[in-house]
Amino acid sequence: MRLFLAALTLVVAAIPADAQWLDRKTPGIPRTADGKPNLTAPAPRGPDGKIDLTGVWNGPVPELLLDPANEKPSTNATVRQRTAEYWKSRPSYQCLPSGPEADRSAGWKRILQTPAAIAILNDDLTYRVIHMDGRQLEKDPAPSWQGYSVGRWEGDTLVVDSNGYNDKTWLSRYGQPHTEALRVTERFQRKDVGHLHVEVTYTDPAAYVKPWSFTSDMALAADTEMLEAICEQTSDRWDGTVSDATGAGITVPREVLAKYVGVYNGLYGGRKRTIEVLFSGEQLVAKITGGAGIDGGEMRPLIPRSQTVFEGVGIGYRFIVDDKGEATACDEIHISGDQRFQRQRK
Repeated sequence: MRLFLAALTLVVAAIPADAQWLDRKTPGIPRTADGKPNLTAPAPRGPDGKIDLTGVWNGPVPELLLDPANEKPSTNATVRQRTAEYWKSRPSYQCLPSGPEADRSAGWKRILQTPAAIAILNDDLTYRVIHMDGRQLEKDPAPSWQGYSVGRWEGDTLVVDSNGYNDKTWLSRYGQPHTEALRVTERFQRKDVGHLHVEVTYTDPAAYVKPWSFTSDMALAADTEMLEAICEQTSDRWDGTVSDATGAGITVPREVLAKYVGVYNGLYGGRKRTIEVLFSGEQLVAKITGGAGIDGGEMRPLIPRSQTVFEGVGIGYRFIVDDKGEATACDEIHISGDQRFQRQRK
C-alpha cells in the first residue's frame, strides 16, 4: 500500500558524493571521538531553555493494550465489522490521513520546534501543528483529520492536548473507532540526544468506558534523511470477508484440531511473541500477545485451508506436526516471510 521510492536509491547512487543527502552528517549534534553521533549525550535545549525536540525520528509500531470490555456496544460492533472485512476501510488503506491512529504515532517523522509552535511532519506528507503561544483548546473546533493541538511545558516534558478530530479516522489498525468527542493527551520526553519517549492517552466517553493509553519510543535518525511514502492505490478492489473465507474453508475433524491446541513462543519484530491456540466452540482461534501485536491478546479465528494450514484474518498459520500428528511448532505466514514459533512443552 505504501510505495517507498526505491527508484530514488538508483538516482542517489549516480550523483556526486557531496550530494548524497541520505548519507549526510546531521549538523549540530554531539559526536564521539570516532565521529559517530553521541546518542546518549544530554538532550539539547533551545534559546528559551526548553528541551529541543527538533530532529528526524523513527520508531516501531507501539504495542497496544486493547480491552474489548472497555468498548461500548456500538464501538465493539464496529470493530467486529471492520475485522470481518479485513480492515479494508482503514484510512491509510484508502490513501487518507491516519489522524490520531496509534500505529502512526511512530514511524518516520520530522519535528520542527519554535517557541510559538511545533510542527510534526510525517513521511506520508501529512503534518500537524502544536500551538505553543499560550492559547487554550478551542471549545468547538471545526472537525479535521489531524485535530487541533495546544502544548505546554511541565518541566522538561512537553504536554499536548488535542481535540477537534473528525470521526473518519481510527485509533488503531485493528479498527477501534472514535467520535468527534475524542480528546488526546500526549507527553513527550526527550531523555537524551537519541531517544524520545511518548505517552498517549485517548479519552472518548461516547465510545469507551474509560480512557486508554499506550507508549511509543522513538530514536533519532541521525546522519540520514526521511523519504516520502506515498499511497498510490487504495483498498477499494479488495474482495472477500471473513464469512466468505469461512464458507470456502474445509472441514477438519475436531480430534485433529485438538492436537494443535497449545502455546507457541517465538519472536516477531525482534520482540517476544506468544500464540495461544485454543477452542472457541468448535473453531480454533489464536490469541496473540506481544511482538508487534496487542499486549492484551488479539484473537484471530483460524479457518482451515488444509489439515495443517489455516487463515487467521489476513495472516496464515501452518502447524508443523510429528509422526503422531501432534504439533511441535507453528509458522506464522506473512507477506514479509514466515516466522516459526516453537510449541511450549507441557
